[in-house]
Amino acid sequence: MQHLMEELLSGSALAQLEEGQIVRGTITEVRQGEVMVNIGAKSDGKVRLSEFEDQSEVQPGQEIDVFLARLEDQNGSPVLCYDRARQQKNWERLSNSVEEGSIVTGRVKGKTRGGLVVSIGVDAFLPSSQLDIKPVKNVDEYIGRTFEFKVVKINYERRNIVLSRRELLEEDRWRKSRQIFENLKPGDIVSGFVKNITDYGAFVDLDGVDGLLHVTDMSWGRVTHPNQVLRAGEELSVMVLDIDREKERISLGLKQTMPNPWDSIEQRYPIGACVKGKVVNLVPYGAFVELEDGVEGLVHVTEISWTRKIAKPSDVLKIGQEVEAVVIGIQKDEQKIALGLRQLEENPWDKIAHKYPVGTIVHGKVQSMTNYGAFLELEPGVNGMVHVSDVSWNRKIKNLEDSFKVGDDVEAVVLSVDQDGHRISLGVKQLADNPWLHIHETFHVGDRVTGKVVKITSFGAFVELAKGVDGIIHASQIQDEHVDKVRDVLSVGQEVTARIIKVDPSNERISLSIKALDYDESELQKEVDSMQDGATSSSEFGTIGYLFDRASS
Repeated sequence: MQHLMEELLSGSALAQLEEGQIVRGTITEVRQGEVMVNIGAKSDGKVRLSEFEDQSEVQPGQEIDVFLARLEDQNGSPVLCYDRARQQKNWERLSNSVEEGSIVTGRVKGKTRGGLVVSIGVDAFLPSSQLDIKPVKNVDEYIGRTFEFKVVKINYERRNIVLSRRELLEEDRWRKSRQIFENLKPGDIVSGFVKNITDYGAFVDLDGVDGLLHVTDMSWGRVTHPNQVLRAGEELSVMVLDIDREKERISLGLKQTMPNPWDSIEQRYPIGACVKGKVVNLVPYGAFVELEDGVEGLVHVTEISWTRKIAKPSDVLKIGQEVEAVVIGIQKDEQKIALGLRQLEENPWDKIAHKYPVGTIVHGKVQSMTNYGAFLELEPGVNGMVHVSDVSWNRKIKNLEDSFKVGDDVEAVVLSVDQDGHRISLGVKQLADNPWLHIHETFHVGDRVTGKVVKITSFGAFVELAKGVDGIIHASQIQDEHVDKVRDVLSVGQEVTARIIKVDPSNERISLSIKALDYDESELQKEVDSMQDGATSSSEFGTIGYLFDRASS
């Protein structure tokens, strides 16, 4: 009878239950992974333990609301859901208290397609792109964590909520950036993280505001690329150098947070000090030597050797080479140090003036020639120059190749020594006396002389006489008849005899006449007088050297 009464009561309670409604139940047992709940049905229903956020508080005898999905399963037990009942009740609450733009707190439950599921009382959707400001590589790190979110969209019919954490972070970032721009000033030391690195510098995140750290402000030393000094994600302290609030730009400096090595440069590198360093750059005009981080000195190409003429530093130095040098100059304001390698050795020019006094006869090999002179090597590294004007007393040399060739052994006399300028002037013509000083002792007006034609011009011919002196026969002095072309009458190499009709030492000129060979004394004197009176155009005469220079053979 009692058993029958229990079935009737149970049937009566079961008849009051409806699928799809929230019912009150009592926890009867907590098992491994499941909770048994009595809702007054024929048997207890099961609820997954994972549906409870705090599983440690689930205890037998506790009353809870559950959602009745089905009255009976295949075993005759009701199908229950605790989480669905909670969410349905929360929807009713949220519909009255939450709207788009609201800030809510939620726990990340797990992943779903395109994003994450966040519990804010009900399940809401968080797109992956809205998880953080930066792209997130591993979303698993966020599961189980609680954050604040912004409600960006609500669909009440579908009971769908879309959240964004990124918008809150960006808003917070913007607020902080406003504060940073308002409070920062040049000279402040701030901390930040290297956000990204470029060829010209690095962007540093100053808690929401990016500042540019240019490569030139990373180190007092030489930096060819920022990745030599920094790495992405690195934390560092930097100095604010400049703020452009209109363009929202901040310039930062790293080296400015460290002592400037140039502040005490004159004490650490006094002039005359011997220093060691490494060659870090080679340019056409010299080599840069790093003495320490941020301090480089320049060895000019002229300061490499006392005697060798260095065309380019790379001929004798290499990048990375360790060298010793002497400090020869400092320009602190311009951050420049002049170094010398040759100062480590004795200067051979200190003894040159004693070794090659003026008047010394020397021998040297022609090393090179220019249009103004020939360079003779007197000893290794010591050259002297024979200027074109010091080759011949008589002829003005226009082309040195007519007198010298590279490799020729040449005898010369020392004319002067410029010890400071490292120059020795040599002369070849000075090996012989200047014939024009005593020209009247050898050549007299009226003398008959014989010589060889060495050059022919449009106005006459040059004849080589004794002692290397040239005389000139004007076209009007070749014969009585008019001469249109000198080449028709004379030729180079031809030996001719003529009479001297003028000797002019001041202009270094001897005038000759072939037609006067048969003149008697009165006729000769008449010709001589015409020369003295300037009967021949001055435009056609000058020194022998001048005329020789104008001539074309």
